[in-house]
Amino acid sequence: MSGDDGTDPDVGRSDEATGDEGIVYLVGSGPGDPDLLTVKARRLLEEADVVLHDKLPGPEIIDLIPETRREDVGKRAGGEWTPQEYTNRRMVELAREGKRVVRLKGGDPFVFGRGGEEMEHLADAGVPFEVVPGLSSAVAGPGVAGIPLTHRDHVSSVSFVTGHEDPTKGESAVDWGALADTGGTLVVLMGVGKLPAYTGALRDAGMDPDTPVAMVERATWPDQRVVTGTLDTIVDVRDREGVEPPAITVVGEVAATRARVRAFLREGGDRRA
Repeated sequence: MSGDDGTDPDVGRSDEATGDEGIVYLVGSGPGDPDLLTVKARRLLEEADVVLHDKLPGPEIIDLIPETRREDVGKRAGGEWTPQEYTNRRMVELAREGKRVVRLKGGDPFVFGRGGEEMEHLADAGVPFEVVPGLSSAVAGPGVAGIPLTHRDHVSSVSFVTGHEDPTKGESAVDWGALADTGGTLVVLMGVGKLPAYTGALRDAGMDPDTPVAMVERATWPDQRVVTGTLDTIVDVRDREGVEPPAITVVGEVAATRARVRAFLREGGDRRA
């Protein structure tokens, strides 16, 4: 509801927990380098009673949180996982106990992070919450690898897409043919396992098989790796190099920029001053 002057009456309101009322903070941790945490995210991690964290924030960030104040509710592709229903229920339970709860997510909560679902669940349960944006790995991953998502000499648009849709869907909601027609940069998150399927779909839709492709694995983590190829060769590169999640796939002419700047690029996992 807007105020009489058309403004949002909640703007500027502090949602800090008061009295016995708890609160949940949906916090983005960025791509994994603790230096890329926002000031607010770091403060909330220090002040939280409980941190419910994903697998993706990265070991250095998770290690900032005392074991007694953290709970792992993460998921791994093809591996161990915590049901989303449990995470939703746990956030509400803790907040109703008067706790300050940080729901810590990799990247940004609202970029393929299910933050929207969790926000709606909290609202339905009548639990106060606050969103603390994070630096999305969709932008940071290519950036630290020397790959600009847009470039005046090459491309003026970028599309973000998930390579891992809800398996209960009857059919994919991603129109790979339309994406191929944009002529822009394509960034695929959570797309390591489905790489053969969507690179094949892009070729079938008419994208040039020689289009440059890069995969950035564990962007900004100490063990960050980058592999490159083309739409036609990247699956073989993935298999040969053993690329594993989490990784970002960048498809488009900008992916070739890395080769031109790499000699002078300090990689994202480098912690030297």
